[in-house]
Amino acid sequence: MEYLYYPGCSLKGQAKFYETSLFGCFEKLDISLTELPDWNCCGATSYMSVDMNAALAMAARNIAIAEDLEQDIIAPCSACYMVLNKVQHQLTEYPQVGDKIRKALAHAGLRLHGKRIRIRHPLDVLVNDIKLEFIRERLHRKLAGMRLFPYYGCQVVRPRIEPFDAPWHPVSMDRLFAFLEADVVDHSLKTRCCGGSLTGTIEEVGLKLVYILLKEAKKKGAQVIATLCPLCQFNLEAYQPKVEKTFRETLKMPILYFTQLLGFALGVDESLLGLNKLIVPADELFAHAGQGGPHEA
Repeated sequence: MEYLYYPGCSLKGQAKFYETSLFGCFEKLDISLTELPDWNCCGATSYMSVDMNAALAMAARNIAIAEDLEQDIIAPCSACYMVLNKVQHQLTEYPQVGDKIRKALAHAGLRLHGKRIRIRHPLDVLVNDIKLEFIRERLHRKLAGMRLFPYYGCQVVRPRIEPFDAPWHPVSMDRLFAFLEADVVDHSLKTRCCGGSLTGTIEEVGLKLVYILLKEAKKKGAQVIATLCPLCQFNLEAYQPKVEKTFRETLKMPILYFTQLLGFALGVDESLLGLNKLIVPADELFAHAGQGGPHEA
């Protein structure tokens, strides 16, 4: 299987171990990723409130490049995934908007051919294309002994078209980690907002939202929160010391990308997983995980 990889800005910066662990996992599963050539920022979610047409054109440029190459895009960042899906939808649903964007792209020597390339999330590909049974065949170790709190965030299962999971109570990550024999916590906050950019704008509101998620994970006896969004991971991990000070409570909850945990199970090289770079250490978690030894098919 081959896909174009759209990293977006985060995976080339603070979320670099999301990128390296993703590539490590996909290599173990014989999935080929080729970085989208000459890609640009998707505009995230804020640019659309500044200049809608310019924001649409920025995102559409990436889609046009992918259409030329006739390959589907994998976008690991939740914001990138949502924005690219949303733009692709708007260009076809609103013809007048589509015409404006096509004219803008033409000035840059690009065109939208109308070829139906799909914007995919790696979790969707793993669960629905690769299949869990194939992943089982490649396991290096199980995640038995790990109590895991799956957290999806508020964007990835709410694109405008073709959601790959239930918008209010998604289960793809739950299924994946249950298959790896982790003890998966079922909870009602899977798509609750982590605070997004509020941690840097209206801090007291952002910290409260972070605290609600960390507190629930702690209350449920979780040992780790698994996420698939760079901003969610950053908020829940980087603001944890300030949340503990503000709410006078010790939380000490490791926050990992789902690809770091899957990579551990697949035996991906530790230098690609970045487990020694976590702000909230997870040494004890991994010391006790998979005590049953390597998986035997």
